[in-house]
Amino acid sequence: MDTLKKFELMEKIVRELEDLQHSQQAIIQKIGKIEVDNIELGDKRLDKDLPDMHQRVSDNLNTIVGILEYFADKTQNFGNKNNVDALKEKQAIDEATGN
Repeated sequence: MDTLKKFELMEKIVRELEDLQHSQQAIIQKIGKIEVDNIELGDKRLDKDLPDMHQRVSDNLNTIVGILEYFADKTQNFGNKNNVDALKEKQAIDEATGN
């Protein structure tokens, strides 16, 4: 795999991790809303299971955030080390000139 393709794949993974992070945040918010609604309702099963669900999703979110920070840094360092901006410029010139 050439350097530019590898960098583009790394950037794609960063975007997917960001999307996963946003999804987990949305799930936490939804569970929180159900927990608040259940305060008034008082369903025992929801009282029992929702806090555990909330904690597991929160733990997953923390893991995702850690992976995202690590991989975003790795991607940035790879881009800097391999002068990806110059490679992108060369690719654009080659495409414009038909090379």
